[in-house]
Amino acid sequence: MLICLTASHRNASFDLLERLSIGAPTAASRLVTDSDVLDGAVVLATCNRFEAYLDIAGDDRDSAVSATVDAVAAASDLSPTELRDSVRVLGGGDVVQHLFAVSSGLESVVVGETEISGQVRRSLEDARANGTTTSDLERLFQEAAHTSRGVKTRTRIGAAGRSLVRLGLELASSRITEWSRTRVLLVGTGSYAATTIAALRDRGAADIQVFSPSGRAAWFAAKHDLVAAHDLRTAIGRSDVVITCTSSETPVVAPADLDDGVRRIVIDLGLPRNVDPAAAGVDGVELLDLETISIHAPINELNAESEARAMVDDAVSRFREQAREQSTTPALVAFRKHVFDILDDEIDRAKRRSDGDPAAAEQTERALRHLVGVLLHRPSVRARELGRAGRGDEFVGALDALFGVRPDEAAQVPSPIVPLAERAGTPLTGTDADRTDAADAS
Repeated sequence: MLICLTASHRNASFDLLERLSIGAPTAASRLVTDSDVLDGAVVLATCNRFEAYLDIAGDDRDSAVSATVDAVAAASDLSPTELRDSVRVLGGGDVVQHLFAVSSGLESVVVGETEISGQVRRSLEDARANGTTTSDLERLFQEAAHTSRGVKTRTRIGAAGRSLVRLGLELASSRITEWSRTRVLLVGTGSYAATTIAALRDRGAADIQVFSPSGRAAWFAAKHDLVAAHDLRTAIGRSDVVITCTSSETPVVAPADLDDGVRRIVIDLGLPRNVDPAAAGVDGVELLDLETISIHAPINELNAESEARAMVDDAVSRFREQAREQSTTPALVAFRKHVFDILDDEIDRAKRRSDGDPAAAEQTERALRHLVGVLLHRPSVRARELGRAGRGDEFVGALDALFGVRPDEAAQVPSPIVPLAERAGTPLTGTDADRTDAADAS
């Protein structure tokens, strides 16, 4: 059984999400190893979103939620009550609908942005590395990735969407008359820094320095044809715009690093914050952090969004249909095993009666196997039909009543929808939305 705990900027404070971005990923492996109620977990924590996708052992949903809240709260230096009041719990088909929409950029503040699909992918990769995935979670996330690719290539939502870094630069552009003459300092060398460089060059910026708190500036500068800065304070002093995007858990830029009276725009794309919020009080400094940038997110382009949501709805319907169809697989496997065990006994008996005639024994075996194949065809087709119609229990009950055959628990296949398909998500508080993770490793 799959459930999802989710929080976003719409139902949780920015400070809480900032803490979760640090602590939640570290708690992911312990969620499974320290709990008797969880088989698997995939945790996604970005600058404006916390998601925990859980595969529950059995149906004790409440215990799974409590164990997750306690573990994540402890790792994030939050009280369990504070976290519980800021998340809502989704179950059944709502989990699928939610993840498909999130990974397609439809729940982002900047609708249609593409960074979130990579973040979802990396969250699954991290879960694999930690050994916390299950077949149900794998299938769910792989289908989400497939859906997001389809939305990106077959609708206009990708062209309409803008990332937070581009939105931040657009806001800065109202103060900058000519990017080609603007001196820019980039603090950070992760994958998000590369995205930032592309966005800057699209606007004509050419004078770009890079500083890395982890000492990677020279390597990154050579790779992207930039100038490496070796002293942060000096580099800031010669810059008109400072853009930060590191994964540092403490501020990299302090108010003391910024000269009083010098007009300068500081764009903080980091989570946790890379710039001390007190920097906004320095005379001449305009600080644009993620919270400020998100306020200016554009209104959704309704036509593009509606096309994309229709694709997501179709993908969810197909996923649910496949899951219902597979719900009869364990019973069908048990039935086929029952039939083939009988077949093997009859073949052995026929061989003993063949009076040592191999040709006769082989002919009899072929005939018996053909007959069994013909007889099993219709039940196999009917099992899938009943599963798709949501009547898989009828097939399971019929096998039990007629043959005394029950599904083998060990043969269970991924079926993340059926157990909770008719149960709505249980809100603890709030609604849901998304922004992007601007804090790739520096």
